[in-house]
Amino acid sequence: MQLAKNHLDIGLFTNNKDEMLHFWQEEIGLTFDHLGKLGGGVHQHRHFLGDGPTGPILKINHARDPLIDAGPSGYQCLILARDGISETIEKTDPDGNKVMLVPTGYQGVSTIGVQVATSSLADFIQFYNTAMEFPKTESLGAVRINCGETVLIAEQSPDLPKDIPYLAKGYRYLTAQIFEADNTHAQIIQSGGIEGAPPRTLGTTVRFSFVRDKDGNWIELSERTTLTGKAV
Repeated sequence: MQLAKNHLDIGLFTNNKDEMLHFWQEEIGLTFDHLGKLGGGVHQHRHFLGDGPTGPILKINHARDPLIDAGPSGYQCLILARDGISETIEKTDPDGNKVMLVPTGYQGVSTIGVQVATSSLADFIQFYNTAMEFPKTESLGAVRINCGETVLIAEQSPDLPKDIPYLAKGYRYLTAQIFEADNTHAQIIQSGGIEGAPPRTLGTTVRFSFVRDKDGNWIELSERTTLTGKAV
């Protein structure tokens, strides 16, 4: 897969806008980017996780309507590399989402990483390494997938529920910024990915779709004009 941005983004949903924004901006120190209106009463508060718009983004999606509390998805913890610290610092946001601040280089993380629970390491590798075409590394029994500069760290969890909803509280999806949404979506489905939502166009800025891994976690495929340099 050819990435249009050398990082993945991560999206969460909340009904708790003010407390969540305070936590991520004041306690974690993220810089606000801009507000996007997604429709259906959902406003996306985008925050930089790295160096500006070409780096990874945290999408805090505030929903007007009450969200279900479905428990954590397979995206268990956001890992943020920080220069100047020598040990890991674990925090939890007001909705219970876990975030870990780590020394740069921890588990191969130079910018961000995501701990991903999986019911099957073989299925995890087949999807992210084969269908998504991201390289993998293994060391000391840990499986890591390198999505550009974003690192996915697999953790075996046999009890992970299979039916993971998209619209619910917590970390819900990752976003890969790519150059061609339709062909990439089709190739991933043909290689064993699960259909999430077919490609569609939003305004004049982005064409996007969703696929799901073998555990049901959601991945957005986004062809964004500002990153690809071509119209959608």
